[in-house]
Amino acid sequence: QVQLVESGGGLVQPGGSLRLSCAASGSIFSIYAMGWYRQAPGKQRELVATITNGGSTNYVDSVKGRFTISRDNAKNTVYLQMNSLKPEDTAVYYCNAKTIGPSGRNDYWGQGTQVTVSS
Repeated sequence: QVQLVESGGGLVQPGGSLRLSCAASGSIFSIYAMGWYRQAPGKQRELVATITNGGSTNYVDSVKGRFTISRDNAKNTVYLQMNSLKPEDTAVYYCNAKTIGPSGRNDYWGQGTQVTVSS
């Protein structure tokens, strides 16, 4: 089992910045990738960014050049630095951890943190 605790959401004006944090605990040795997803009202949850244990990153096109995903292995924490925020970035952001073990692959989710971009 992996537990994920997110923090850092809030209200920000267009063009502003926020940094989300996600702290992992539990069976962290089984994690091979972590990432951030988001879900806006009336829309499906979508991938925002991922980072593997090796440091490889992937971003959805709409955030490339504005968002940066990073990890601090010593703190078992993943960050999402969001710059030049737009109203369309408004959503609940969820941290995700992908694990692999004797029972196969699993996905774990945080509770979500609201990001609102509005003037």
